[in-house]
Amino acid sequence: MSVLTPPPAAGAPAQDGGSYSTSPTARSTWRGSRLIALLGLIIVLVAIAGVLFTPQRGPSRPLDPDDTSLQGAKALAQVLKSRGVAVDRVDSVQAAVDRATTGNRLLLITDVSYFNEYTLATIQGDRLILGDQPGLDALAPGVRSELARARTRSREPECALPAATAGGSAYIGGTDFTAPAGATGCYPSGEGYALVSLPNAGGTTTVVGDASFMTNQFLAEDGNAALALNLIGTGKRVTWLVPPENPPPISELPGERGESMYDLMPESIRWTIYMSLIALAVTAFWRGRRLGPVVTEKLPVVVRAAETVEGRGRLYRARRARQRAADSLRAGTIDRLRPRLGLASGAGPQEIVAALAARTGEASQQVGAALYGPPPADDAGLVGLAGYLDFIERQVSEP
Repeated sequence: MSVLTPPPAAGAPAQDGGSYSTSPTARSTWRGSRLIALLGLIIVLVAIAGVLFTPQRGPSRPLDPDDTSLQGAKALAQVLKSRGVAVDRVDSVQAAVDRATTGNRLLLITDVSYFNEYTLATIQGDRLILGDQPGLDALAPGVRSELARARTRSREPECALPAATAGGSAYIGGTDFTAPAGATGCYPSGEGYALVSLPNAGGTTTVVGDASFMTNQFLAEDGNAALALNLIGTGKRVTWLVPPENPPPISELPGERGESMYDLMPESIRWTIYMSLIALAVTAFWRGRRLGPVVTEKLPVVVRAAETVEGRGRLYRARRARQRAADSLRAGTIDRLRPRLGLASGAGPQEIVAALAARTGEASQQVGAALYGPPPADDAGLVGLAGYLDFIERQVSEP
């Protein structure tokens, strides 16, 4: 049987059998990883720049006259001041009580979570309560909040309250309130009203279900600015009560369960999460890279053609791959016989079989079965096929 793997070409330099190093060098390692290193460096620099140059803003303080965020009320406070209305921002009940002694004022309450509503109820004058505040019974007696909440949207006042009718439609909704006897309800929503106004011992108390129309984000829409100015800009000085800058822990307040998980997290936790995601993406890109192009290397040892043929034959035998072995034998025989028979490379089976039968004197059926027939059924048949193919080659090669 002829050798399937050709020996080294004549004239080729003899291999000395020496070994060659296949370990990656520093240069090859740098070439393979420089793109990854460059991308990682860019990502790290962008993250550092974001941390260093992003302005550190404190948390948003809703309805705070000094807050310029979308939820703040800096724009409304500036408009009031431009109209000659003095606005005093306070963050304690004592400060609100002290301001009340300086004359008739309007007390604007944004949040009473950290204050004593009964002490606030003793302050005489007009009150404007924003939202469904705890202790509403003390601050606005007779006004009840419904369990259902109405969607905040543009609504018509549908009442006779001058402050509402002059402003027209406003972006309002939120909590529904029931108006007691003698009170005026405006902006119907759900089962009640989004705004209720009623007289108190020293002035007027107004309760608003949702004060979004006073914020910087919505003040310029609909009649929001007109409604806010009509409710606050009555010509009286305004005591604007906001939560303290550093409120006491919620766990120290009566009736509270303690701080939530989000309150205990540091402010820098989001940057930690961002950096973790970046590190995960870089690691996935690094470890998940695909195989590159094939790199040719010099073999560390010289393998003789006969050893290669024997090794491949053992593999075929171990896997009982008689069909694949037969196909290899037939393909090698056809490739070697075709030029000897004077046939072109595109010659078909019929031409090859006819030329071999005429050249060797063998029957066409026998030659065709040897070259294109079914695979041998056992190892003995494979050996017989190899011997017959070798016999045909020798017949063609003999003069």
